[in-house]
Amino acid sequence: MATGNVNPFNLSDSEDEAEQRQEDGVDTERSPSDGAPGPPSNNPFSPQADAEHPALLLSSTRTSPSVEGISVAAAAATMAGGLAETRVSVDVIAAQLIRDQYILTALEFHTELLEAGRELPRLRDYFSNPGNFERQSGTPPACKDQGLGPGGPLNRAGSISTLDSLDFARYSDDGNRESDERVAVLEFELRKAKETIQALRANLTQAAESDTRERSKNYNSNPEIQEPIRPLEKRALNFLVNEYLLKNEYKLSAITFSDENDDQDFELWDDVGLNIPKPPDLLQIYRNCGSALPSPRDTVDVAVGVESGELTGNYITQKPDLLQKLEYQISLLNKEKQSLADQIKKLQRCVCVCVKLSPAFQQALLSFCKMSADSRLGAEVSRIADSEESVMLMLGRCLPHIVPNVLLAKREELIPLILCTACLHPEPKERDQLLHILFNLIKRPDDEQRQMILTGCVAFARHVGPTRVEAELLPQCWEQINHKYPERRLLVAEACGALAPYLPKEIRSSLVLSMLQQMLAEDKADMVREAVVKSLAIIMGYINDPDKYPQGFELMLLSLGDPSERVVSAIHQVFIPAFAAWTIELGNLQTTLIPSLLARIETLLKNEHGLDEHKLHMLLSALQSLIPPLFSVVLQNAPFTHRVNLQGHTPPIEVTRFPRPASPLQDVATIVGSRETLSALLILYDYQLEHEGTTGWDSLLWVVNQLLPQLIDIVGRVNVTSTTCVHEFSRFFWRLCRTFGKIFTNTKVKPQFQEILRLSEENVDALTGNGILTKATVPIYATGVLTSYNQEEDRKLLVGFLEDVMTTLSLSHAPLDSLKASFVELGANPVYHELLLTVLWYGVVHTSALVRCTAARMFELILRGMSEALMHLNRNKTLFSPPPYSPLSLPLSLSLSLSRVKMQLASFLEDPQYQDQHSLHMEIIRTFGRVGPNAEPRFRDEFVLPHLHKLALGNNVQPSESKRIDIATQLFEAYSALSCCFISEELMVTHFLPGLRCLRADMEQLSPEHEVILSSMIKEGETKVENRGIGQAEGSVSIAASLVGEDAKTKFLSKMGQLTTSGAMLANVFQRKK
Repeated sequence: MATGNVNPFNLSDSEDEAEQRQEDGVDTERSPSDGAPGPPSNNPFSPQADAEHPALLLSSTRTSPSVEGISVAAAAATMAGGLAETRVSVDVIAAQLIRDQYILTALEFHTELLEAGRELPRLRDYFSNPGNFERQSGTPPACKDQGLGPGGPLNRAGSISTLDSLDFARYSDDGNRESDERVAVLEFELRKAKETIQALRANLTQAAESDTRERSKNYNSNPEIQEPIRPLEKRALNFLVNEYLLKNEYKLSAITFSDENDDQDFELWDDVGLNIPKPPDLLQIYRNCGSALPSPRDTVDVAVGVESGELTGNYITQKPDLLQKLEYQISLLNKEKQSLADQIKKLQRCVCVCVKLSPAFQQALLSFCKMSADSRLGAEVSRIADSEESVMLMLGRCLPHIVPNVLLAKREELIPLILCTACLHPEPKERDQLLHILFNLIKRPDDEQRQMILTGCVAFARHVGPTRVEAELLPQCWEQINHKYPERRLLVAEACGALAPYLPKEIRSSLVLSMLQQMLAEDKADMVREAVVKSLAIIMGYINDPDKYPQGFELMLLSLGDPSERVVSAIHQVFIPAFAAWTIELGNLQTTLIPSLLARIETLLKNEHGLDEHKLHMLLSALQSLIPPLFSVVLQNAPFTHRVNLQGHTPPIEVTRFPRPASPLQDVATIVGSRETLSALLILYDYQLEHEGTTGWDSLLWVVNQLLPQLIDIVGRVNVTSTTCVHEFSRFFWRLCRTFGKIFTNTKVKPQFQEILRLSEENVDALTGNGILTKATVPIYATGVLTSYNQEEDRKLLVGFLEDVMTTLSLSHAPLDSLKASFVELGANPVYHELLLTVLWYGVVHTSALVRCTAARMFELILRGMSEALMHLNRNKTLFSPPPYSPLSLPLSLSLSLSRVKMQLASFLEDPQYQDQHSLHMEIIRTFGRVGPNAEPRFRDEFVLPHLHKLALGNNVQPSESKRIDIATQLFEAYSALSCCFISEELMVTHFLPGLRCLRADMEQLSPEHEVILSSMIKEGETKVENRGIGQAEGSVSIAASLVGEDAKTKFLSKMGQLTTSGAMLANVFQRKK
């Protein structure tokens, strides 16, 4: 046994131990002459032969209380008796094996006894005590001054005298078995070391708790004295602080805190060193700091070499020294545990059998294995990475060779590998090469592939921070800004927006903004400019430099003027809301942004070279997109904002309360935070307007006192004949009224218009048409304000306004352009067709002929508007589609509308006061010719054909030759068009043929050439009547299609070729030949 090793067993000749062994029933056989000591030198098993120095033995059982000592005298007596009986006790053999450190032999002896059913207490207690197998790794300084031996009260056996110091391979022919046995022993030692650590942890916990109680008493007596923090307390608090940072998303702080405490594992509470459950988190401790916390102690008794009851008084009183010693012991055991684990791994990897071969022979033998380490790939394969850094280096070397050999359709699978390597690689040059590969991974990436790359770039940016994003990612974007493929430029545009939150603020508002501005101005691809606009919007959301406002405003105007609808749509959906949010933060929305747009609109209207309607549409659409942000400013700066209560029940917002937003960014609920917040604000908003007024409400007063008057003034300068301008302003006022609500519209908007539009003849200048009722204010008020809400009282107000305008303009002989613009704009929406017919009916039955004439002029406009709107919405519901040459058509899909049209037309034809209205009759006949072939058959048979017959009959007695020629011309065109329709036999006899005969009578005097055509049509009709069976089989009458005689047909076609739409040319055709 080597000097300096400690034997944990007391094998002295103590009589007390001999007596204890007799009481425990130790199997010790004695001879009849037992009692006298035998010869001490003749027994080879005598413990005296190998007795050690008493100073090297522990006379106490603190280290291993279960192992019994054997006195030298008892052993000698036993050996002496054994000389006579030639039998040695198994307990003596076991004691001798343990004493001489034949551990494996003792273990095998113990196993055989167990198999035989004769378990020996000595061997059982020895192998179950972990202290017997712990090596002596060092001696803490604090233990040297105590009289507890060189290792203190918890000394362990040195490594030289334990199993790990024995080279068993030299004594065995089976190398594999030796390795397995060594692995088993090391695993056993590792398990025992872990148990010892747990036992020491329990002792440390008990000592720490005792120390904590004493310190609490000291603090209660002297609270002003603050003792320094103990190591265990620091580790426990560190663990709780790190847990708090992670739970509350302070990830960067948690990472920094972990780096500053690299000696502690924050993932395991056991690493703190206390054998108690983890206490509550910091938040729970803070909440319960005023009340008594339940004790989290839930300890478990663990078998350990030192019992607390056996500790001396001096040992307990020196708790600080004890804590230091225990912590030192734990650190040593942790190191030993790691060392044992490493040895186990190495032994497990050692699977080859040692064969006694010369190195040259082995190398020659292995050369027959075909391996190649000379190439680049062979060198990489033969060099297996054994750490994280080496793995990153290997990936950095291999990825540039892997990527070109992967199919283009599957290259996105490499994105995680490239990004992870670029993120963790230590070499900047290699990282740059990997990011270059990432941006050039796919030649023309599609949407999904671009999204994958962008997702990876964002993850990279989150991990590496702003500095590396600026230094490594932005240069890759800059290189691709002028790439020949638009998909690559699109990737750059999208990347600038996706990386904006992770860039330094100076780079965001300078370099990235300049890159996007250049791409917006120079790139020819619509999809790239669209992505640029969206990325600019993200930049505006994160920018914090007020000096960049003019640049943002110019970018907005530049984007609004883009020829691509995709770009314009993106500017309204994304950029303008983001830019408006930034201006709200700066306080510039009401003071700078909206006034700037209004000033530009006024400049456009003052242009002497004509109005640029495209620019006006561009600016008005921008103003329209700013209405939701403006309303949110009014709500959030209202006097009632402090009364908003989100705890109670808030009623849901009506679906039709706001116009449908173009994007979520234009939704007022998104701007203010949530639909619940918006609902609560709207309730208070309506109540404030209705009951408390606008006093002190500066944001709303600006809208009422500055914005609305300026807008109404601009509207008064708009050209009323410009349909586009009227339509754009109507849409703006409609959205403004719908957003700000019905109470605001009725109390703030309508009164300002009504004050200007005083419906009296004094407001109309009949000579110059400069009155307010002749301006665009009338149609914009009617179609933008009065139509914003569609309840019964709102419709009545609109009808009354239109009737008053029609009456006032008619009686004052003023231009009707404003009324026409109103009818055209309202007629485009089928919802208002019935309402317009009501207004026309009012004009038809009016007592003034001037008003009735105005109604007649409006009739054509409403028909045109109704036709276009209905056919555009639902062609199946219209009764006809107008011919390509016809600008006027009549929709008769509704029975009520049809009946009213018939009544109005009948009033024009049958009222005596219209008998001399030659132009009115001309227009009605022209309308019959255009709508008759495609109108409802019942309307054509019951109304059109009978009235054409009457008009033809009346034209025979027309004294004025010029009027007779005009009517005959229109009748000829109308009958030619109707001849292609199916006409029943009864109508053919009663109206169609009589009308043709009347027309032929006129043609005989005015144009004999056309008399031939009419005669052929009459003859064909008579033939049809006589042969109605054949006509019914054919299903229709086609008179003009077959003329009798080739000469008549040729003559007819030659004459018809001379006809044009010009009335003068038609009149010349029907002139009487002289």
